Amino acid sequence: MTASLWPQRIEQYLTYLQAVRRLSPHTLSNYRRDLEKFARYNTAQQCLDPAAVHSADVRRWVAQLHHGGLIGTSLARALSAVRSFYRFYNKQGAAQHNPAQSVAAPKAQKNLPKALDVDAVAALLALQGEALIDVRDRAILELFYSSGLRLSELVQLNTDSIDLADALVSVVGKGNRSRSLPLGRYALAALQQWLALRPHNTGKALFLSKRGQRLAQRSIQARLKKHSLQQGLGQHVHPHMLRHSFASHMLESSGDLRAVQEMLGHANLATTQIYTHLDFQHLAKVYDSAHPRAQRRRSGDKTNSQHHSTNPAQEADQQADD
Repeated sequence: MTASLWPQRIEQYLTYLQAVRRLSPHTLSNYRRDLEKFARYNTAQQCLDPAAVHSADVRRWVAQLHHGGLIGTSLARALSAVRSFYRFYNKQGAAQHNPAQSVAAPKAQKNLPKALDVDAVAALLALQGEALIDVRDRAILELFYSSGLRLSELVQLNTDSIDLADALVSVVGKGNRSRSLPLGRYALAALQQWLALRPHNTGKALFLSKRGQRLAQRSIQARLKKHSLQQGLGQHVHPHMLRHSFASHMLESSGDLRAVQEMLGHANLATTQIYTHLDFQHLAKVYDSAHPRAQRRRSGDKTNSQHHSTNPAQEADQQADD
């Protein structure tokens, strides 16, 4: 019986990823798991040589995984591993095609984080206590909601990122794009209190752990979870929820989608449209008030918004820069 070439080919490829591309053990483990799944599927179909696989085989494999409950993001990762595997062996001359090249994974459903209402945010931010850690956490919470920062952006802030005189915070976001954001008066007051108490000679990080080191993302997530439960919100609040609440509340008050896009640091307006989940009624009001020839509703007419259950903003194609 002919021996399967899959184990040998997978090991050769993983050795290359480790030695040449220097991928992390976690990434290598993901590659191994996905490629071994692919190998088992093809072996069961009596295909023992990777070079003999066709695009139809890959499609059937993806369909099997999808029917088995694997979500779109996991399918995309598995397909990426297979494509990369074949690109390597094409260069080595062991394969002459890439059967996964034209195969696409089902689109993953994009679930937006829930936004807190204004009262819930107020309850969360009513954090009491004058201990150093309480003052620090209050500044973190106020800054998240005041300026709509990503968790990664807040973690990387330094003391010189805050301009108390002009009430601004300077942020470096995705794609190394810089932006300056206004600080609300509550955030400004909380930051002033924190900076006055913040230990000196501890480096330049704005927010510090008890050990005087830059506060880690996981620590901030844990503190936010603790405070959300402690303040009686009855749910686990995470940093992205505060960012989403900031965007939603800003948009509800101003209707200025472009300004919210700039403050969030989105490269594409389509992302902001989904992120702030504009509803039809709000869009209709903006249209009626702004368009010179808008005459869809007259004084005394009933709104026809109830006939539109579709959320136009959610139909936009979200870019991965939220």
